[in-house]
Parts: sequence; structure tokens; C-alpha cells
Amino acid sequence: QLQLVESGGGLVQPGGSLRLSCAASGFTLDYYNIGWFRQAPGKEREGVSCINASGGSTNYAESVKGRFTISRDNAKNTVYLQMNNLKPEDTAVYYCAVSKTRGFVCYASTWYDYWGKGTLVTVSS
Repeated sequence: QLQLVESGGGLVQPGGSLRLSCAASGFTLDYYNIGWFRQAPGKEREGVSCINASGGSTNYAESVKGRFTISRDNAKNTVYLQMNNLKPEDTAVYYCAVSKTRGFVCYASTWYDYWGKGTLVTVSS
């Protein structure tokens, strides 16, 4: 059975930081590409960041570039999203996802095969 479980969300003030974790169970992440997505209230799901299987290539949405960092620790079977200088518009449910396709499209959700259930991030004073 394949599972992805996000954690690390919560309430944070503007300018603060959070680190989200995505732990995999039932399979090994080593061979897979990973993405982070988010869905704000009343809005469509959007891609935030992605990292390839080797960890040597990363991408970031323009809205988070310079503030967020994606990383992976295959030994721990976990991926991370470090979020700094958070803004109210970052408020959303954040999801991690895994793609088993070699030539995946970073921000296209249809290329991802497995999804976590999400963790809520609220940025408010």
C-alpha cells in the first residue's frame, strides 16, 4: 500500500517560516519525481515546486521563488518544503505528490500518480 503523509502545517504570522514534510510509506521514493502543490480557499490547485529523482533539478513557481526551497532525503524516504518569509497569499492546503513518469511536467497535476491528503498552512497576523 502506497501512502504519502504531509506534516508541518499550522498557523504562522506573515514573515514567518514553516517546514513541510512529506513522508512516504509502502514504497521507496528514490526513483520518483516529487512535486508540491497547494490549493487556496476558493481557488484552483496550483503547482508550487518540484524536484527530480536524483535531486539535481528543481523548479519553483514565480510566486514562491526565492522564498521556498524543496529538498529530499532518500535515506529517510521524505521530501521537504522549507517556506520562508510567508505571506497571507500563501495560505492554502499543501499537497505532496509523486510522479513515476521520467519526463513529467512539473506543474501539471495529471503527471502525478500518488497524492497525500494535504496539510493546512495559514498565514495571518
